[in-house]
Amino acid sequence: MTPLPTLRQLQFFMALVRRASFSKAAEDCLVSQSTLSSAIKEMEVLMDQQLVDRSTRAFALTPAGDEVASRAPALLAGAEDLVRAASGRRPLEGPFTLGVIPTIAPFILPKAAKILKKAYPNLDLYLREDLTATLAERLSAGLIDAAVLAFPYELHGMDVIEIGEDPFWFACAKGHPLAEKKTVSQDDLNGCELLLLEDGHCLRDHAIDACELRDRDAAAAFGGTSLFTLAQMARSGLGATLLPEMAVREGLAKGVGLVTIPFAKPAPVRRIGVAWRHGSGRKEEALALAATLKDAIYS
Repeated sequence: MTPLPTLRQLQFFMALVRRASFSKAAEDCLVSQSTLSSAIKEMEVLMDQQLVDRSTRAFALTPAGDEVASRAPALLAGAEDLVRAASGRRPLEGPFTLGVIPTIAPFILPKAAKILKKAYPNLDLYLREDLTATLAERLSAGLIDAAVLAFPYELHGMDVIEIGEDPFWFACAKGHPLAEKKTVSQDDLNGCELLLLEDGHCLRDHAIDACELRDRDAAAAFGGTSLFTLAQMARSGLGATLLPEMAVREGLAKGVGLVTIPFAKPAPVRRIGVAWRHGSGRKEEALALAATLKDAIYS
């Protein structure tokens, strides 16, 4: 029988990979640095491979360490799901960590939190706001239990349930050439300087794809990090922007004095969904959470 590393050793190793520091990883795992270091060395002896390159001053993994780091998260996530599934705990009872992207979180979480607190009083909900790529990595590694994302976005090893569509609206200052229109078309955007979120935000990609924008239509001089910043910059007259309907409905544009105009039908949209790991023991909870979030979107 092939000797295998323990789950505890794998947890220590992945903490080391995430923190790139033996001392910080030990703090995260609530053990001494010597205990964590010994566990890593035992793994290396067991596997007959050096996993951590100790010849450099900066933290680095060997090729074997990189391979373990790419495969260990799925093993740990599966083990955690197994424990949860066998615990007999009722859905949405106890800790649940939910990731949400920043272009969704402030517009539906306040409503959803109230509904969840009333429906599931024993739920301990932990929220993590981050970009889509980071949340996808954390979900795959078992660091979060589910994530609220905008699609299309390619996910591997995940199940997704769609909870709604979020149309785009055109937003501009009152003196903008398109400010008096009742609706705008995608053709109206040709040559219109648009302020969009910087690269890395999926909303930028969704807006460009859904509205069939050309690269030169997206202003290269400014890349915002939040929808609030985009709204402020558009109000100053530096360009127009595209806002998701949930942000418009919650008063983001109105609060800074922007004119908002719907698109002519069929309006460009992004799709909102909840994702969880395929085969996860938290599928039932993710589905229950999705139903609540759907109510929050359309309430």
